[in-house]
Order: sequence, then structure tokens, then C-alpha cells
Amino acid sequence: MRKRDLMILGGAAAAALILTIRLLLGAALQTGSWGLSFPSEGSAPIGPANAQTLAKYDAVYLGDTEDKAICLTFDAGYENGCTAKILDTLKAHGVPGAFFLVGNYVEKNADLVRRMVAEGHIVGNHTMHHCDMSKLTDKDAFAKELTELEDLFREVTGKELPKYYRPPQGIYSEENLRMAQELGYRTVFWSLAYVDWRNDSQPTAEYAFGKLLPRTHNGAVVLLHSTSSTNAEILDELLTRWEDMGYRFISLEELYGNGAGK
Repeated sequence: MRKRDLMILGGAAAAALILTIRLLLGAALQTGSWGLSFPSEGSAPIGPANAQTLAKYDAVYLGDTEDKAICLTFDAGYENGCTAKILDTLKAHGVPGAFFLVGNYVEKNADLVRRMVAEGHIVGNHTMHHCDMSKLTDKDAFAKELTELEDLFREVTGKELPKYYRPPQGIYSEENLRMAQELGYRTVFWSLAYVDWRNDSQPTAEYAFGKLLPRTHNGAVVLLHSTSSTNAEILDELLTRWEDMGYRFISLEELYGNGAGK
């Protein structure tokens, strides 16, 4: 074989190796905080990892994009006097919700937690102490953050905590997703949210509607904070507008039943 042919073959092999490495790196989940980019109004956003990669760990951020459905979730690290009104509104509309709670919330607001359960909402695991879980590389330490909340929830409600997990601040690692899966958990990110958690600078209703409604899409997993006074005030109108747009509301159980996380 001539030297020129050997160089061509060598170059082709090197190019194939580089392509393989790029593909492997592209499939890897990088440690970081969950974020979204919206290519166009009314269409599903692009996350740091795609649905297929997340599904390996029973994790989701998006439902069926052919289904005009919304899954409504709330995060709560503490109570700010807004949850009762949010629960009233969900009840009035017959909408199921999922509340991801931390230990502090469950300890101090047992009546509200019991009300969530009694009214058919899912309570999920937002960890005991709301720490950066990506820094917990030891499986026992990671598990403790989840199992301590399970124990507290059982003490307060007499029931087992549903196995849905949301990483605090959306910070995750691939190893975290694997450990959560091994503990029987499904990790739930989101495909629609806005800056609603700053109590000293709550957004106006107009701002909230302007951020949420144009970005609403089929299969949306919505994250709202139940600490937000704005959310408590606008939720009735927000649900009505979504209903007028033709959306229905599904639980996390139905979200997974429709194929998410598979």
C-alpha cells in the first residue's frame, strides 16, 4: 500500500475517532443547573439534556408533545401564607398538583401537607435540607437527604411519600440521577417556569402572564413556587386562560403513564 493511501486511511480513522468521542460526550449529562431555551412561542423548549437521555434514569422535563396537556408542579422550601389560596384554586378547577417539599416545610406545616394529600395532590421529595445534591457523591449521604424526608412525611401523614424527586435549584449530576433511580425515584425537572421566587420583588400579574402564556406548549411540566404571592393571586385566571386555550391538566402519575421517562 502506498504512503498516500496509508495517510488517507489514517486520516479517516482519526476523523471517525473524533466523531465517536463527540457523540459520546454529547450523550453525557454534564453537572449543572437545569435551564431552558425556547426556539419559538408555543413550542417545547430545549433543555440541557434531551428526553431520551433523561429517560435512562426515569427522569423527565417534558410530557407528550402531541398531547395538549399540562402537568402543574410547585416547589416549597417554606410557607409564605400563599399555599391555602393555591389549594383553594386548584380545588375549584379540579386540577391535580404536585408539591415538592423540603423538611422544614413538612415539619412546620403539617396541616397543609395533610390537606395536599387529602385533596389528591402528590407530595414529592425536594430533600430534607435543600442542599446542592450534586456535591453529595457518597450514595449514603445522598440517600439520607431523601429518606429523612420520607420518614418525616410518614410521621406527619401516616402514608408513604410518593417516589418523585426534584433536585433543589435544579442542580443535578448524572450520578445523582442514577442514585435517585436506584432508590426507586423518578426525577422531575420542568419545561416552563419564570422568576417567581424573590419575595422582595414579586412580579406583576402582567409580567407573569407575559412569561408563561406565550411559552405554554403541549406536554408542559410547569414549575411555580407556592411561596409567590403573585402566583396565589393569578392562579385562578391562569388556569382559566389555559383552559380557554384548550389545555387539560394531568398528574405526575398520568405524565409518566403517557410514556414520559421511558
